[in-house]
Amino acid sequence: MSTQHAKAAEKFLQDSKMAAWYNETLWMVRVKRDKMSKEVPEWEELRNKACELKLYSNSHLEELLLEFEKNATANGAIVHWAKDADEYCAIVYDILNEHNVHHFIKSKSMLAEECGLNPFLMERGIDVVESDLGERILQLMHEAPSHIVMPAIHIKREQVGELFEKEMGTEKGNFDPTYLTHAARKNLRHLFLNAEAAMTGANFAVASTGDIVVCTNEGNADMGTSYPKLNIAAFGIEKIVPDMESLGVFTRLLARSATGQPVTTYTSHYRRPREGGEYHIIIVDNGRSKLLSKTDHIKTLNCIRCGACMNTCPVYRRSGGYSYTYFIPGPIGINLGMAHDPEKYYDNLSACSLCMSCSDVCPVKVDLAEQIYKWRQDLDGLGKASTRKKIMSGGMKFLMERPALFNAALWVAPVVNGLPRFMKYNDLDAWGKGRELPKFAKESFNEMWKKNEVQGKEEQQ
Repeated sequence: MSTQHAKAAEKFLQDSKMAAWYNETLWMVRVKRDKMSKEVPEWEELRNKACELKLYSNSHLEELLLEFEKNATANGAIVHWAKDADEYCAIVYDILNEHNVHHFIKSKSMLAEECGLNPFLMERGIDVVESDLGERILQLMHEAPSHIVMPAIHIKREQVGELFEKEMGTEKGNFDPTYLTHAARKNLRHLFLNAEAAMTGANFAVASTGDIVVCTNEGNADMGTSYPKLNIAAFGIEKIVPDMESLGVFTRLLARSATGQPVTTYTSHYRRPREGGEYHIIIVDNGRSKLLSKTDHIKTLNCIRCGACMNTCPVYRRSGGYSYTYFIPGPIGINLGMAHDPEKYYDNLSACSLCMSCSDVCPVKVDLAEQIYKWRQDLDGLGKASTRKKIMSGGMKFLMERPALFNAALWVAPVVNGLPRFMKYNDLDAWGKGRELPKFAKESFNEMWKKNEVQGKEEQQ
């Protein structure tokens, strides 16, 4: 089994102060989520309803997506269908090229990250600007997001200050968040005004109305779509919801789960093109429909990309977003990576303690940890199971199935307590790296039980 994640996590943990700060910051968001969820008496009812709605929508994709296309077209939008990342990128480029666009501004979209849209367009001479503050910081730093909701959560304000000094000419040594935010706003303003086309992703797409719904805290999506007359939106097929009533269930869950807010600052609905303009909507599959044939993993399509599973995950919080090889980290990223290409992303399966916390906090009840466990059962069939672990598991099975041998091993076990460290902690003991082996008790539970049983009988006599 690959050790890519373990090695990357080890590198992340070398900066102990940064690792502690990262862990504490994300846990703070998880605590805010808990507080918000407890203020909604019907929270669990909403989670159940959201799960049912997602399962309904994903089992009626053809019907709902065609209804969306019909209504969006009636609203004046031009609807495109993309079977994969290549088609998606090509459609966006063709639209921009047809309108001779060179300056393109977009709001945050994990679908664009998934499909590699930015490098695709830049290679063809189109200047792409990310307008979300976190994404803009990362774009200037030439880094990828480390979190799906808070993409630059791993960047400290001191680093942002140094970056803005270089890129925007801000005051040297001024790391004040308000000052840096105003500087970014000023820097982006002329980019918004001079953009020839704008793009958004979508948190939800409403079948009954043809609406694209985008939830943000910065208003950059609204700003981007307010100036250019050419606008594009794109969404993965799993973002479809039946109607406005259904949408209300998800918007009550999304912000509370993601950032511990009652609702995002902006919940924007895009329906029609600007007067004299064009509005293009791209519906993307890129492997999502294949998940419908995987009975054990269908609920992966329930995900509303809130990031709650990352904020609670003890492995993600202590290993950082870049330790994962799939572009989305954390529990949902492990599952999405395996669904996309198990041969390539199987190494991420080791980044899970099966504590089940991710499944417990998911607002749409994706059985994240349970799915990771099931993916692990497929490793041997893929030829990716660890030979060492297979031998150890086989040895434990052999021991457990033979009570006499097991009890003999328990009797001998305390001998380990007195062995030299090099015999207990070596390359064969991966678990022992960073952990101390507990001392074996001189007396096993079995022995204690038998002794007490004999003692009890003697007292009765």
